[in-house]
Amino acid sequence: MKAAISRLNCVARIGLIICFNAISNAGAQSGGSIKVDEDAVAFASQLIQEGHSIADRKGAWREHKPSPDVENQFIRAHGFAEYAKWHLGVDERYAANTKRRYKFPYGDFTNVHRCGLLAVKARAQQYGYGEIENAAAELERKLESKPNTSHSAANHELNNSKRNPTTVAIIKQIAPQ
Repeated sequence: MKAAISRLNCVARIGLIICFNAISNAGAQSGGSIKVDEDAVAFASQLIQEGHSIADRKGAWREHKPSPDVENQFIRAHGFAEYAKWHLGVDERYAANTKRRYKFPYGDFTNVHRCGLLAVKARAQQYGYGEIENAAAELERKLESKPNTSHSAANHELNNSKRNPTTVAIIKQIAPQ
């Protein structure tokens, strides 16, 4: 009988430990250490005001999101302070000079992308980062309310030298002058 009670007590303690661990992990994921980068929000807003925005379609972020190689080139050329401006979230658990610190990218280091803001909103909502979701929604409203500042997808491809040279050559041939 004592052995059964002892086993039950041990199982209960293990269960409590698992529950506390799950609760602390959930807290870390939802609004824990990732905060809105207000400087990045201001920078994105300024870019939108200046017309450096693309009102592209939902789901285009996979095509427009900078590759890790492009990110590394940008960091080498401009440093982490500039890299940070292109991310709406900052994870304070990581050092300032690491890519892991910067979360929720929204642009291609030239333009703010509507599809990037939509991706930020979706991910922020999924993981419970309400402030980041709201910041992305506000930037999306600004982008969509700005008349005649969005580039067409063809012009974006043409002006973005990081794209496939074959694609750029084809767009130059078909784009109206």
